Amino acid sequence: MIKIITIIGARPQIIKAAAISRAIKNKYSSEIEELIVHTGQHYDANMSNVFFEELGIPLPDYNLNVGSARHGIQTARMIEGIEELLIKESPDYIILYGDTNSTLAGAVAASKLNIPIVHIEAGLRSYNRKMPEEINRITCDHLSTLLFSPTKTGYENLKKEGFIHIIASHYNPDNPGIFHCGDIMYDNSLYFSDLAESSSSIISENNLVKNKYVLSTVHRDHNTDIKENMESIFNALIKISESIKVVLPLHPRTKNILKTDKHEDLYEKIKSNRNIILLPPVSFLDMISLEKNAALVITDSGGVQKESYFFNNPCIILRPETEWVEIVETGNAVLCGANFNKIIEAFEHFENQKELKFPKIFGDGKASEFILKTLIENNK
Repeated sequence: MIKIITIIGARPQIIKAAAISRAIKNKYSSEIEELIVHTGQHYDANMSNVFFEELGIPLPDYNLNVGSARHGIQTARMIEGIEELLIKESPDYIILYGDTNSTLAGAVAASKLNIPIVHIEAGLRSYNRKMPEEINRITCDHLSTLLFSPTKTGYENLKKEGFIHIIASHYNPDNPGIFHCGDIMYDNSLYFSDLAESSSSIISENNLVKNKYVLSTVHRDHNTDIKENMESIFNALIKISESIKVVLPLHPRTKNILKTDKHEDLYEKIKSNRNIILLPPVSFLDMISLEKNAALVITDSGGVQKESYFFNNPCIILRPETEWVEIVETGNAVLCGANFNKIIEAFEHFENQKELKFPKIFGDGKASEFILKTLIENNK
């Protein structure tokens, strides 16, 4: 029996973990034991607990309850807590997702204890080291034993950084294995799509009509913490709302910043706009429903960019770069940053573009099974 410890800490990681946990339960329960460790990086109940219940993920075996803090403090607390659990449980592997501080902490703790690291979403690069996520994902990749990239571009990025594609009987930190396996979030989106249609009532509750609204999310600190960027993005959303409804689930930190004195007038404009629907953070199934039925997505979230593609929706990206370069290359997304004019131009472009094509670039929906099978084979 292989023992793995899965580290989660942020909303997207909880969702990603659902795919792996489901595959273990359905196919590998006799071969793999999974322990889930929640670092507590996201501590708002609406952003965390509800997802365990809704997605049928086992409750965490451990919760470090780290909470919010500066990057260094938060990461240090996580390293300390994860290290203690790794010593106590002595797993065969630690599974890490994406690029959060929880990812970085897990990689540092496990590497010091010589515990093999499995990095899911390896090889993704924005090539902007001002983003904390870029530092986290690069560090984790170069400490990992098994690296699973969701895209061909990510796989090629790893090769450029010195990883060698070899077929080995056993991979280790000095001889890591890199794999292009498809995206586990595509696995999830396929699995939960029908459930969202039958169980989510968010469309009817808000009197929305399919393909007659824009879905937007804003939470990155380079947008929320810079006054000019916030003003530009939200003024663009106000302008777009003159043509179509805008649905805006507000991240808690974005809402808190909007409510400060420096954005008081802007927040009043948004709240009083009858064509902008402000929502609290929504559940995963509600988010899928909103994504599936939107005409367009406007976001600075990496995960939401990708999910818009899963459901054949164009996307305006509120960042100057993206790790999901394929969706831009296919013509289904435009990089706009926080530039008002670029956002409006992109909106007008997609408003007039009716013949978009969405090639299958994120795998076959069985990435989780591939990952787990590889772990089993590597442990023989």
